[in-house]
Amino acid sequence: MTAGVLRTVPLAGELTASLIDRVADRYGLPAAGVLRLWTCRNSPARHDGGGVRADAEVVLNEAGRAVLAELCGVQAAVLARALPAFTVDDPKIGTGREAGVAQARWRAAGAVAGPAAFGCRLCTARRTGAAVRAARYVPRWRRVCVRHRRWLLDADADQPLEHLDLRGVPEVAAAPRWWAGVARRAVRAGVEPEQAFTMAHAVVARWWEQALHWEHEEIWPHRLHRLAGGNAGPRLGWWRIVGRDAAIFPEVVTVAQALLEPEMAELAWQASGGTQPRARGADDVFCRRLGERVGRTWLGPKLAADYGSPLNDFTGALVRARRREAGPAGWGDPWRLKREQQPATMAGQLRVLAAEQQSGGSGSRWRATVDAEHRFQIEQLISEAREQLVQLRGVHSGTTAEWPARCWSASATVPP
Repeated sequence: MTAGVLRTVPLAGELTASLIDRVADRYGLPAAGVLRLWTCRNSPARHDGGGVRADAEVVLNEAGRAVLAELCGVQAAVLARALPAFTVDDPKIGTGREAGVAQARWRAAGAVAGPAAFGCRLCTARRTGAAVRAARYVPRWRRVCVRHRRWLLDADADQPLEHLDLRGVPEVAAAPRWWAGVARRAVRAGVEPEQAFTMAHAVVARWWEQALHWEHEEIWPHRLHRLAGGNAGPRLGWWRIVGRDAAIFPEVVTVAQALLEPEMAELAWQASGGTQPRARGADDVFCRRLGERVGRTWLGPKLAADYGSPLNDFTGALVRARRREAGPAGWGDPWRLKREQQPATMAGQLRVLAAEQQSGGSGSRWRATVDAEHRFQIEQLISEAREQLVQLRGVHSGTTAEWPARCWSASATVPP
């Protein structure tokens, strides 16, 4: 193979490893054959089943970058603008006696330049002339391909889909336009748009996990079945993991906007009692208004009773900052999200689901995904819920806890 015979242009935000895969495809070679142009002493991350993860990234040294530029037939400066990881240095290959040798090192994309998602194949074909798989660094608020109405899925998960069809859920396809306004509002408020989105995403993702047992919830089951092609069927649990971020995107944008508004901060202050603190009740005006904003007038009391939520921490920090209460670092920062409150990733949830299915559904694998403190709290809640269920069964006939979950079944959803 003569380097540079066929020109291969990079995609904006593309993983370096993805570009190398496309170069190999263009020459009709396996990726391993092209990767021999670089010296590499470690291996790419793999799924439990053995396949290489789509978010496996390659970091090159200076000599290695020159090889890739020649191979693609484009200038190194072009690659540097397009590929976020192209100029990332790794001391293990960038220094030492062999620094002059073209070297590569495998890393996880998330540890190099952020979360990675699959690219839209139709957009890739329009840009390069070949409808092949590509992986790009894409923040969660840019996962919608507006042109083709697709939700681009995380590239780190062991599942076959690259995108979800949004043609049946116009509110999800339209959400990026709403987010653009929210991002501008965040900048005016002195908040990083990424912080606003991250907090709102954590808030709504927590609701998503609880919503399976909300008897009044009709919006999300309806939307999820449309994302699944009309009917999630017996794979509802799988679709709730894969379709979560797309299904909750409109609510995430709405919540982010609400959390940035001074009027909502004033409601949080009123609900706290202001300078005369009082315990929050079911009539919390902030939670009630937030429920109304997301189209769920019944949601307020549930939010007010969820004391361990990121939303509760957000309002608490707002109030502490206004009261000028002294405390540790971040005590009065409402946009600081605790590590344990970050939503589980699709990849992590799918691994737990696969392990559960392999072990016959013991229901205990979730314990491996949370820290000891919250594991204890969750086990306490489970114990209390079991006691309440026993009491309810003594009063009502049938299994009371099954009814809300049936709202998510295809037969119980409201027709479009």
